[in-house]
Amino acid sequence: MGNDIFLTNNLSNKKEKFVPLDEKNIGMYVCGPTVYDDPHIGNARPIVIFDILFKVLKKKFSNVTYVRNITDVDDKIIKSSKEKNISISDLTQTVIKSFNEDCNYLNCENPSQQPKATEHIDLMIEMISELIKKGFAYENNQHVYFEVKKFDDYGKLSNKKLEDLIAGSRIEVSDNKKNSEDFVLWKPSLDNEPAWDSPWGKGRPGWHLECSAMSKKFLGNEFDIHGGGIDLIFPHHENEIAQSRCANDTDVFANYWLHNAFITMSNEKMAKSQGNILKIKDFRNKVSGQVLRLALISAHYKQPLDWNDKLLEDCQNTIDKWYNVYLPSDNDLDEEIIQPLYDDINTPGYIANLHKLYDKANKGDEKDKQIFNSACNFIGLLQETKEVWLNHKKDKIDISEEEIENKIQLRNTARANKDYKEADNIRDYLLDKGVLIEDKDGKTIWKFK
Repeated sequence: MGNDIFLTNNLSNKKEKFVPLDEKNIGMYVCGPTVYDDPHIGNARPIVIFDILFKVLKKKFSNVTYVRNITDVDDKIIKSSKEKNISISDLTQTVIKSFNEDCNYLNCENPSQQPKATEHIDLMIEMISELIKKGFAYENNQHVYFEVKKFDDYGKLSNKKLEDLIAGSRIEVSDNKKNSEDFVLWKPSLDNEPAWDSPWGKGRPGWHLECSAMSKKFLGNEFDIHGGGIDLIFPHHENEIAQSRCANDTDVFANYWLHNAFITMSNEKMAKSQGNILKIKDFRNKVSGQVLRLALISAHYKQPLDWNDKLLEDCQNTIDKWYNVYLPSDNDLDEEIIQPLYDDINTPGYIANLHKLYDKANKGDEKDKQIFNSACNFIGLLQETKEVWLNHKKDKIDISEEEIENKIQLRNTARANKDYKEADNIRDYLLDKGVLIEDKDGKTIWKFK
């Protein structure tokens, strides 16, 4: 395998060597949030996974453009604004702000571009006009639809046959369609709904079209990688491929299609419809974003990740331990250390490497510590100073450092007097307060639990 990057491509259902269209210009597009409500932990998984892929690509290639869109016009947004009794503008601005804060909290780099759908309506209208002109789309009663049967490769990504799609339950029924499987490119808006002028009357674009238009603007007609959650394979990504290839006269749209599996709770998908979502912002005052980040990459992105308190506790303890050898470092990483990430973003394999590097650093010299810290930094961990990390814990501990030191002195006195019961009582008291103590080399050291 060497130092080549391999990715599981859902277009072929195979793990393939990554061969870019142009080594000097790598392009990656990832479907971002529909901003109708604050992001939850399930939304966080693709944010972190593709952030790591962004880092890996930048390690190998000099110029990488990462585009992650914001869908700020959608039926869900309209519905949510009515339920919350606030304007669509106020809703979307609030959720976008929360999303960006969540990304920062999770130690994610900013993408190269983060375009909003509402700022690219003109490009969508141009693409629809092109599809109508070429015979792939039709207008009826101010609605414009893509005629699926005109595109022979439809269903290739999702491995679905057209006849099965026609019988499927996820198809929107409408009297305005020629065929039940056709999907909307443009539709009229009701009163008090977002609307733009178009050749087909005032209205708004279909959801699928937004990504096709924005990816074309920033990455061109063809690009390297398209990513998102597994739930987007059909119909969203399937429809993107159809409309983009037909509008742009290309044999491909994106060469590699990557999709992360769901986060589950008690083996059920985490989703608003399930009523089991955990919002990212609700963790901000509870744990460091590093803990969530490590939890989110603890399983391979292609596998479901079951979310529970033990997972977070284990990740908290791991990072606690790793901070014992914290040392700021900007060392360049050896390719061998990164190798698991070159192999289909194998984060569990990389974490296993980190544990080995920690053991070496814990017994070794400053150079070993620098290597370990650089390896952690590469995937967005140990990027806070030790003081900041400890402050996360201090804020949740109802005891001062002065009291801790006093209790340890009292415990040492009790032990010297062979009053082991009192010594144990003090230890248990500190433990209840979230403070762990350890007797080592004739000294007592303590740390926050």
